[in-house]
Amino acid sequence: MSTIIYPSPIFGPVHSRRLGISLGINLLPADGKVCSFDCIYCECGFNEDHRPTLPLPTREEVAQALEKKLQKMTTEGQLPDVLTFAGNGEPTCHPHFAEIIYDTILLRDQYCPKAKVCVLSNSTMIHRQQVHDALMKVDDNILKLDTVDPDYINKVDHPNGTYDVNAIIEHMKAFHGHLIIQTMFMRGTIQQSMESVDNTGEEYVVPWLEVIKQVKPQQVMVYTIDRETPAQGLEKASREQLDAIRDRVIAAGIPCSASY
Repeated sequence: MSTIIYPSPIFGPVHSRRLGISLGINLLPADGKVCSFDCIYCECGFNEDHRPTLPLPTREEVAQALEKKLQKMTTEGQLPDVLTFAGNGEPTCHPHFAEIIYDTILLRDQYCPKAKVCVLSNSTMIHRQQVHDALMKVDDNILKLDTVDPDYINKVDHPNGTYDVNAIIEHMKAFHGHLIIQTMFMRGTIQQSMESVDNTGEEYVVPWLEVIKQVKPQQVMVYTIDRETPAQGLEKASREQLDAIRDRVIAAGIPCSASY
């Protein structure tokens, strides 16, 4: 099983299926994973297999490393399309996430004003006012909602601690449309338990779509597995399945993209 542990605090640039040339900002340690989820499809592997020994990067370390990289990219004539908060876990877990967003926007405006600031989040911290306010300031506030079925979330996303999907949905509504919902669709079974992980059927898509209509995001991104997963037995959703789901979102009046 291969996994990806990203450098910290800056990695890339990399080419993203959804975002273009992306310069990554990793607010987690460089030698392990820190996340409020433990998804069975995570490219970084399971939490317990990658316990970090290094501390979180400080606010000052992030700003200094980002400025140094942007200066280098400016000299080379290759500016990023997007500055993406991602990496080895959940970026909004960082205690100074809001302040780092502020610093990043200032550096973006100075070095690459055409680039977007993007955050990939699993939505578990959006109830925190500072996190909410910071996400309102970024260009692309991309929040995960793999399903609205609590049993499926517990089986696939493995939240650490209490996770109430209905509360998450209400906090999503509080962004008043300033969010992009990202949903992983896949098929197959968890090899060890033989439990199905297929969320492409009507019993999952219909209630999920109803919530999408209620939240009214600016966009929806549906995607499927792209790399090797820590749990065995998982399969990609087909292009036809993703296209069909995408088209139903578009028919509801919400822009939607599908990545295969």
